[in-house]
This record gives sequence, structure tokens and C-alpha cells, in this order.
Amino acid sequence: MPRMLDVSDEVRAEIGDEEADRLLAGESAPGSYDCTSCRTPGHPEQERTSTVLFIGDETAVLAFAHATCLPSQVVQVTEAQLQGAVRAIGGDTGAPAPANAAPEQAVLGVTSGLVLISGELHPALVVEPTAPVARPGSLGAGDDFLPLLIEQGFMPLTELSAVPPVLHGWSVLLAAGQLHAVLQPNPGGGRPVAWWQAHQPLQVTDGWRTAANKHHQVLMFAAPVGSIGRQPREDLLRDALDKAAANGQLVAAALPLAGV
Repeated sequence: MPRMLDVSDEVRAEIGDEEADRLLAGESAPGSYDCTSCRTPGHPEQERTSTVLFIGDETAVLAFAHATCLPSQVVQVTEAQLQGAVRAIGGDTGAPAPANAAPEQAVLGVTSGLVLISGELHPALVVEPTAPVARPGSLGAGDDFLPLLIEQGFMPLTELSAVPPVLHGWSVLLAAGQLHAVLQPNPGGGRPVAWWQAHQPLQVTDGWRTAANKHHQVLMFAAPVGSIGRQPREDLLRDALDKAAANGQLVAAALPLAGV
């Protein structure tokens, strides 16, 4: 039976024509796989399947995903992220560390949760730095976190009544069923670069992952230091988001899953 496998030109260029043809002929493709995005079983003989090549600093790993979850693509990651993805596929996820140094040494705290908008649950990431974020090159002590994001295309919100617009060029990397990074356009062109990345893959709930693959996008909300805080429950997180929006301290955008 022919395999419904998609090998993009980008992936083919990295793995070579010979290996790409072997995959398409079924010689090296698996009979079944766990989708690298949603982590549910897939079968390349029964459903459209994408090849996803993760390239680290020294090694590369070829993974498979439902075509409805991710397109065939090459994803540039750090070696640590790549090894984390390999461990996750093998079942050793390690402890999540959802923060990474951002420009000006501020640390971005990232919280995942489901947000109800217009009667439907959407996967969300809430980003809040632990200190004011100054504009690069600025000598002042002000907080330019939200203005910098608005300049990138994020929209100010006064209430959470509608899904924010899609911000093209940005994306969320969900691999091996875990959150790895928020990607932004590369100023020099080429592949996107990480705006935020987890030190280790960040665990998300099954419900969050299911919603992300249903909508093919994630809502990202960002607020200045001290406006959201670490909320132990999603209802408290929503209350904090509503309060930040009412105070003019919230920006948001819908970010596609990486490569979409």
C-alpha cells in the first residue's frame, strides 16, 4: 500500500535525495509512529504524514507528525533542545524549566493554560518578565516590554472578548508533545530564531495540547512585571489576565504552530 508521506524540499535538501526516496518508498519509514506534535499514534499508510527534521548543533533527528498537526519542515534547535526532544520521545521528560534569559538580562516567566473566549477553549501562553525590560541600547530605567512587542505586531487588549489576530512570522514550537520555544522572524532572513526557549521541554496538559492541534495556533499574552504573577489555577490566571487588560497592561497575538 502506498505511504501517504510528505517530504518537503527543505527536508529533502538536508537528508539527500537517496534517503528521501527511501522514505517515500517505505524502506526506512516506520509502519506507525507517535506524532511529534500531539503524541498520538499515526500510520503513514492510512493518513497523510509529515517528515519533520530537527537539527541541533551537532546532530539531527528525523521525526514524524500528522500532516494535520505540522507540515513537513526543518526545525533548527539547540543541541540541548534536541536531546530533550529525544528524551521526551523515549519517555524521560525531565523537569520543566519554563524560563530563559531575554535581552537586558530579564527572565521571562512562561505559563501555559486554557483560556475561554466566545464559548471555546483556546491554548494560551502567558509571558511575564521578572524585571523591567529596557529597550536595547537604552540607558533609562523604564519598562519597554509591551511597546517592543507592539512594534513587533502584538495587539493591546482592553478585554478578552475575541481571539487576537494571527501574527504571521511568529510561531510556537510544539515538539514531542512538549513546548520548546516561541519563534520570531530572523532579522537577517532565513529560518526563524527563538524569542524564548525552554531550558528543557516544558510540559503541557493533554487538554492544552489537544486544543493547540485543533486550532493549529496558540494565543500568547504578555504583560509587564508584577501584573500577572504565578497563578495556581486557570480561573485565577484568567482573572489576572482580565485585570491586566482592563488596566491597559496586556498585549496578545495568535501564533501558528511552527511552520504553519
